[in-house]
Amino acid sequence: MKRLFLMRHGEASFSADLDFDRTLTPKGKSKVSQVAARLNQLAPEIGKVYCSPAQRTKETSGIVAERVLFKNHEFVRSIYDGDLQDLMDILENSSPEVNEVMIIGHNPLISMLAANLSDGDYLNMQPGDLMYLEFPLDSWKLITFGSGILCEVIS
Repeated sequence: MKRLFLMRHGEASFSADLDFDRTLTPKGKSKVSQVAARLNQLAPEIGKVYCSPAQRTKETSGIVAERVLFKNHEFVRSIYDGDLQDLMDILENSSPEVNEVMIIGHNPLISMLAANLSDGDYLNMQPGDLMYLEFPLDSWKLITFGSGILCEVIS
């Protein structure tokens, strides 16, 4: 069984000159902390976390890491400026020994990934939302569109 946690960064301000440099608002930080508390109940540790290198996702990742142990953490540029296939490649290339993977990213891509993997309707993730999916598979390489089960949306 493989478990995937997809999270959209927390609410961000528009005060930075560049989109990449936007920071979380106090409201965004608070919501991420609340969602992380629930995530800790589901998965007190996560084997691999992939995160966009944008400032707001780095901050989101840091807040979640205060509540959940990240065994391995990697910043991946394509989560910020890539496409759906880039995210699928990240998942498919995850180590088979890792059973829990988390991706912290941006809309609309993170919501599109959740909808495609669960073969469900598109759910527009709000800032700080997290979707938890399970895959009855032994390897991340076997993941395909529609192969996941959406277990929970944490908002």
